Amino acid sequence: MIKCVILDDELLAISYLKLLCGELNVEVVKAFNNPKVFLQEIDDIDCDLCILDIEMPGINGLQVAELIKEKKIIFTTAYKEYAAEAFDLDVVDYVRKPIKKERLQQALEKTEKLLSEQQKNNFFEWNTNLGKTVILTNEIVYIKTSEIDSRDKDLILKSGSEIILKNLSFKHLSELLPQKYFVQINKKEMVNIHHIKVFSSSDIILDINSTSGNPLKLNVSEVYRNSLTDKF
Repeated sequence: MIKCVILDDELLAISYLKLLCGELNVEVVKAFNNPKVFLQEIDDIDCDLCILDIEMPGINGLQVAELIKEKKIIFTTAYKEYAAEAFDLDVVDYVRKPIKKERLQQALEKTEKLLSEQQKNNFFEWNTNLGKTVILTNEIVYIKTSEIDSRDKDLILKSGSEIILKNLSFKHLSELLPQKYFVQINKKEMVNIHHIKVFSSSDIILDINSTSGNPLKLNVSEVYRNSLTDKF
C-alpha cells in the first residue's frame, strides 16, 4: 500500500482527496493545509508519495517540490499553465482539478511502478572481502579502485567502514546502483551525489573526512564533468 501525504490549502480539497485515496487503497498518513508546516514536518514522516496542490498562498507547490526531491510527487491544480514547469521537476504526474478518480488512479499506478523499480535498486549482492555480502545502496558514500588490485573496488560506507568488492568493473557497478544518485567522477572513483557538499568545475567535497581529518576532496575529470552536472 502506498503511503501518502497531502498538501492543499483548501480543506474541502483535502477531504475529497482523502476519500479518493481510501477508495484506491492508498494510506493518507497526514494532510496539511499550510506549506510551511508541511516543510517543517515532512522529513520526519514515513511516506512514499506527496500529493501537492500548486496554487497556495505564501509558497506554491512548485517551490515546495524543489525542497523535497527525495519524495515522489503528484501535483494537483486547476491551472493548466503550470504543466510544463511541473514536469521539469521530474514529478510522477500532474493531475488537473476537479480530480477524477480514474485519473488519480492512473497517477498512482505510475507511482507504484516507480517505487517498485526503486525497491529493486535498494541493495545488491556481491562477493567481497567478507564473503557473499548484501550491500544497501543508500549506505554507500563513494567507491574507488583498489590500490592493491585494480579489478577490485573499495566501497566506503556512511559509517566510515570499508568493504572490498571483488572483481567488479565500474560499468557493471553502475548497473547495480540507482543511476539517478550514483555517478562516476573520474577513471577511478564513483560517488553518491547525496554526500556531495561542494561541487566546483574540477573538484567535489564530500560529507566524510579523509585520513587527515579534513573533508574528503575528490577530482572531477573533464570527461565525466557533464555526467555529474546532469545529476544535479
